Amino acid sequence: QQLPPSSKSERKCLQEGSETSRPQFPGASAEFVDQLEFIQPNVISGIPVYRVMDRQGNIINPSQDPQLSKETVLNFYQKMTLLNTMDRILYESQRQGRISFYMTNYGEEGTHVGSAAALDPSDMVFGQYREAGVLMYRGFPLDLFMAQCYANADDLGKGRQMPVHYGCKDLNFVTISSPLATQIPQAAGAAYAIKRENRNRAVVCYFGEGAASEGDAHAGFNFSATLECPLIFFCRNNGYAISTPTNEQYRGDGIAARGPGYGMLSIRVDGNDVFAVYNATKEARRRAVAENQPFLIEAMTYRIGHHSTSDDSSAYRSVDEVNYWDKQDHPISRLRHYMMARGWWSEDDERSWRKQSRKTVMEAFERAEKRLKPNPELLFTDVYEEMTPHLSKQRESMWRHMQQYKEHYPLDLYEK
Repeated sequence: QQLPPSSKSERKCLQEGSETSRPQFPGASAEFVDQLEFIQPNVISGIPVYRVMDRQGNIINPSQDPQLSKETVLNFYQKMTLLNTMDRILYESQRQGRISFYMTNYGEEGTHVGSAAALDPSDMVFGQYREAGVLMYRGFPLDLFMAQCYANADDLGKGRQMPVHYGCKDLNFVTISSPLATQIPQAAGAAYAIKRENRNRAVVCYFGEGAASEGDAHAGFNFSATLECPLIFFCRNNGYAISTPTNEQYRGDGIAARGPGYGMLSIRVDGNDVFAVYNATKEARRRAVAENQPFLIEAMTYRIGHHSTSDDSSAYRSVDEVNYWDKQDHPISRLRHYMMARGWWSEDDERSWRKQSRKTVMEAFERAEKRLKPNPELLFTDVYEEMTPHLSKQRESMWRHMQQYKEHYPLDLYEK
């Protein structure tokens, strides 16, 4: 039988021996083992999906009900359906040759509105390209959505961007950029700057699960964790990166499973449940600001529409698959069930609102189509405070060219 150490020196020797037997490597916290064993990728059985409502709009656990007012819930629903209506009209507009390009948000409306509602208006948003609902919830008017897609004189971007590349400085929504995932390290930098300013603000960065395969995602995740930034990474896992399904994109357990490897708190939510998205984003936002640390939210949803007007998704997925999500598990219908069960919405309300929202969108559409295009001079402004000699030469060359071939340039359609 081993006797207990009889003196402080003996106890100290045992304690030191125990400490030296632990790994002292600076890069990890672990124990030694004497058995050869590789860590299995399925060491845990899938990160669970947090939800508040079932598919019929019933609250599952009353303690998780956000207890939002009737007015707030109606605003959620009207923004989601207005976005849906705008998508249908602008998609058809592109098909008729009126605009050059469009991307719909069908099926992902809950991720937009639920997250946007949980943020503070001062929080900075970095989007990918399928987050128009976030901007709409913040108050971006239909006229400016239309102006951007038509690249007319009212466009805040002065007609320099392709359609759906929205941005609004006043609403803290950074202009969309086409290359995938560039916004992720940019968001980390912005969040670090906000942290250094010691303001009560956060940054939210949206991206799809396809963009998470880009190297920029690694850089953004790692910078934000090591620099302890108030940042919410919001991944819309909608099943497809254009035509590539998730089972060909990664072998691990989705995107949320990557968070712990970077030292980030992570959660997976039902992206078709607007209340689950709201709860998760609200808590992540509160803690990100209070604790100066990043959070990763993976919202599981489904892209019902084609990737864009340049895509035909029938080439890589079945109509039955799309119909299931459109008819059986849609965020809009789920919220409608919730409201109707409480007597907050009726079939008459639905018909009236659909008619009204379509009329509102069509009026904005018609106004945008009639507006002039921006002055061609704007091609050369906003890069330098004063125009440089080489830009002046390019501008003169442009005007000579347009005068020489003026039959091809209907300048009466442009602002003077």
